[in-house]
Amino acid sequence: MRTYRELFAIPEFPALFATVSAQVAAGTVSGIALATLVYGATGSPLLSALSMFGSSFAQVVGALTLLSAADRLPARTALAGLAAFTGLGTALMAVPGLPVAAVLAVVLAQGLAASVGGGVRYGLLAEILPADGYLLGRSLLNMSVGAMQIAGFAAGGALLAATSPSVVLLIGAALCLVGALTARFGLSRRPPRATGRASVRATWAGNRRLLSDPARRAVYIGLWVPNGLIVGCEALFVPFSPTAAGALFVAAALGMLAGDAFAGRALPRRWRRPLTTPVQLLLAAPYLLFAATPALPVALLLVAVASVGYCGSLLLQDRLVELTPDDLRGQSLGLHSAGMFTMQATGATVAGVVAQYLSPAHAMVAMACASIAVSAALARPLRRTPAPAPALASSG
Repeated sequence: MRTYRELFAIPEFPALFATVSAQVAAGTVSGIALATLVYGATGSPLLSALSMFGSSFAQVVGALTLLSAADRLPARTALAGLAAFTGLGTALMAVPGLPVAAVLAVVLAQGLAASVGGGVRYGLLAEILPADGYLLGRSLLNMSVGAMQIAGFAAGGALLAATSPSVVLLIGAALCLVGALTARFGLSRRPPRATGRASVRATWAGNRRLLSDPARRAVYIGLWVPNGLIVGCEALFVPFSPTAAGALFVAAALGMLAGDAFAGRALPRRWRRPLTTPVQLLLAAPYLLFAATPALPVALLLVAVASVGYCGSLLLQDRLVELTPDDLRGQSLGLHSAGMFTMQATGATVAGVVAQYLSPAHAMVAMACASIAVSAALARPLRRTPAPAPALASSG
């Protein structure tokens, strides 16, 4: 499978694509509105940031307690229900005068739900696509996420200039409802991939089973740590250049989109394994040049080139699917997703602490050095992971 047209010809993929796109758009629009609302009510940058990104910390709790549900719930019901739950929570946060503590509680509840949603979503993706189509499908979903984030931030800013944060939150809630309806009526009814009752014990047992295998453990570390550290670099764009941070974020998004397109469309299967470590090193190496505090045009180029390296996570996700048994596929991908968001939030926090003692540019260099060290240490373990069996031809 080599083209995006082939993807959209597969039943259910268009509905899953539309569901994911609607939810990302809703989260982006709602996030900027919520941060604005909380900052206006409290004047606290910390609480404003927590309202926008605090759900990422909740995902680690979900990964430890709820992830077994990703394989034990019918995918259509779970995706529609989670989108509806997120929409109701977003609408609740639009209620005038709602205490900030209640707002943050809703944000954390949404983060817990999202930890299951990632596993359901990407487990279903692996189920509806043929074996050789997962990387292409995931690359297209990643590109949709990037595009929806760019559009969502732009639309959210314009809407906030024209209306109030509460109105924008209601628009975000409506987008969640669109995602819920699309999932309910666009996806087929499928049985769960695993039997038994979802529980904390089942989640822990599944996580132990996933992480006990050295090959999968190396892949998880490669998915979580190097990327999370570079997200810490991106978290310093505002202090690095307060007037041009938006341009730096756009450069990062464009680089990521280019990398996803390259990995999904142009990279032959035989090159996925050899190029995994080089592209992860590419993700960090350009940030080393921030030691010279580059001018804005050079900084934009460095950020765009570095962000192409995010495609390394696609290559590792493809390998993770190959290394995971079917009955744990949703939990495996949910563990990746929850760990990724948690490490991103951790990386941003660590970068902020480092920047208290160094300049933002030199803090970026420090985070990049740490990312390079981890990727280099993983090079040998990743080379030792079992080679995937050749994909069988599929008529699907």
